[in-house]
Amino acid sequence: MRGVQPMDSVKPYREIETTEPLPGGLASRNTRRSRSRLAFASTLATVVVLAGIGCKRAAPPAPPPPEVLVREVTQRDVPLYAEWVGTTVGFVNAQVMPRVQGYLLKQDYRDGANVNAGQLLFEIDDRSYKAALDQALGDLAQQQANLRKNQLDVAKYQPLAAQGAVSRQELDTAVQATRASDAQVKAAAAAVENARLNLGWTKIYAPIDGVAGIAPVQVGDLVTASTVLTTISQVDPIKVTFPITEREYLRFAGKIKEHQEKGRAEDEPQLQLVLADGSTYPLPGNFHVADRQVDPQTGTILVQAVFPNPDAILRPGLYAKVRAATVTVRGALLVPQRAVQETQGVYQVAVVGADDRVALRPVKVGEQVDGLWIIDDGLKAGERVVTEGLQKVKDGIVVSVKPDDSVPDAHATAAQG
Repeated sequence: MRGVQPMDSVKPYREIETTEPLPGGLASRNTRRSRSRLAFASTLATVVVLAGIGCKRAAPPAPPPPEVLVREVTQRDVPLYAEWVGTTVGFVNAQVMPRVQGYLLKQDYRDGANVNAGQLLFEIDDRSYKAALDQALGDLAQQQANLRKNQLDVAKYQPLAAQGAVSRQELDTAVQATRASDAQVKAAAAAVENARLNLGWTKIYAPIDGVAGIAPVQVGDLVTASTVLTTISQVDPIKVTFPITEREYLRFAGKIKEHQEKGRAEDEPQLQLVLADGSTYPLPGNFHVADRQVDPQTGTILVQAVFPNPDAILRPGLYAKVRAATVTVRGALLVPQRAVQETQGVYQVAVVGADDRVALRPVKVGEQVDGLWIIDDGLKAGERVVTEGLQKVKDGIVVSVKPDDSVPDAHATAAQG
């Protein structure tokens, strides 16, 4: 191609402008264009340098220290409670059953009502028992008449036998007949008493004071001596039956023996009753009795406690959790449960010093009591621990501290427990 030079023969633009001037006025125009380009490049470089200097502004201010809630470590005596799950039982439970067979004529009490000992509950058809009593009375009268006749015979034969008017054998026969008649009279009298008892048993009375259950039978049913007509439970006081372990029994065996021999001791703890809805029964109870043996299959022994129940609120068969303060920890150190973090069995708390600097400290925990941890080792009374904002803190950082008013006071919590 014409006018095309090889790449090696092409000179730089500035070299073309300075060493090989073009003909006519082209040289001056190219020189001005070159100078304009140089000025533009210089200006652009200056802008870039100034922009770089502008990027090096002052660093932003440090963020404020994280805000956390803290609580002081408190110290006081703490009772430790043991809990057992049991069931309420009537202090006395009496199954009411008939002693004679017959058709039920009447129920004389209202289901679920309070009844008194001796109150009429049921009536059984007594017509056949009245007839049996009348027959027994008739037999007794006949035997009494026979006895009287034989007694008269003996009285008549005795003087005649002495005079030889009758034989001694006739007198002996009369005497023996009298004795047999006397025995028959006694048997007939017993039959009368039995018939009278059967007639009386057609009316069923309450054996104890208490609450009568709903009758499982109805008027018109044929009842027998094995039929349960109703059950009456004495509910004031009411018993709670619950199992305790062998170890717990051995731990309290001395107190149990003292209670059974001397009655309730002064230092014997009162029992609390927690019901199925989580509420605590307002009246405290006391230990009553322990069973005679340990169940070898479960390793537990049954224990009964007694609670007053004047309003009959508690009924037999209720779920009941029994609580008792069995041990008191003297001078226990307490922190809220949420102040303690646990990682792979290691417990630690965030302690805030006087300079508001955090120190993560391992601790040894004890029992949990009413939303608080007992700290056995690692803290001192009065130290401040973080209760909220633990995820914000690290060892050695400074924090902004606010008191945690949402955590109940330890003494108030203890009073509630």
